[in-house]
Amino acid sequence: MEKIKSVIHEEPTLTDPILVEGLPGVGNVGKLAAEHLLDQLKAVKLADIYSVHFPPQVVLDDDGVAKLVNNEVYYSKSEDGSRPDLLIVVGDFQGLTPEGQYDISDYLLQMAMKYNVKRIYTLGGYGVGKILDDPRVLGAATSLELVEEMKEKGVIFSKGEPGSGIVGASGLLLGLGKIYGMDAVCLMGETSGYFVDPKGAEAVLRILSSLLNVEIDFTDLESKAEQIDAIASKLKEMETPQLDEAPPEDLRYIG
Repeated sequence: MEKIKSVIHEEPTLTDPILVEGLPGVGNVGKLAAEHLLDQLKAVKLADIYSVHFPPQVVLDDDGVAKLVNNEVYYSKSEDGSRPDLLIVVGDFQGLTPEGQYDISDYLLQMAMKYNVKRIYTLGGYGVGKILDDPRVLGAATSLELVEEMKEKGVIFSKGEPGSGIVGASGLLLGLGKIYGMDAVCLMGETSGYFVDPKGAEAVLRILSSLLNVEIDFTDLESKAEQIDAIASKLKEMETPQLDEAPPEDLRYIG
């Protein structure tokens, strides 16, 4: 098998689309946000991407039907020109190795270049090790001009955050995209990192929807957030006094 293989389902005509990436990571913030976006827009699948860099496994649907793990690329074309055309990347996994991360990110960028993508938004989580009621959205960008543009939309650029850099596709698409001459921004929703985090995903998606001029119904994400809050409350009740008195650990990380 080739290291990376794609199955193309459609060859749409798009006008300078924006690439949005939301693959699994900390709190699955980016994955949740991107999947909610493509559901809201009723995006159409453009391609399935398979790779030896993904885990050697299949996943099963509710009927027991198997499929090889992959990444998927969807597209959404603006009906009236009120917003940009979009390419949206979601998937089961990221690459397992540094080489795989680079290969897959470069493959996605080569595909994006065929559609004349000039701007990229990558979505991820910023793990802070505690549950937050009102998560911030931190940012990273490939130019000072983009930093200022994002600040106007409410994105936080805080010195030393994230201190360890951005790992995985959310970071590589910025770095490699810059080499290819694309503007790129990473939007990172704060998350505890303990659970799948709809609240962090909603925070990211509210910023992204403003940037893209897209109307989003957040009801499903808000409902999921309430369920996670209920689980977190139950777990907190079960904590022992010894755990309550333990000094907090610095668990800041991103992905």
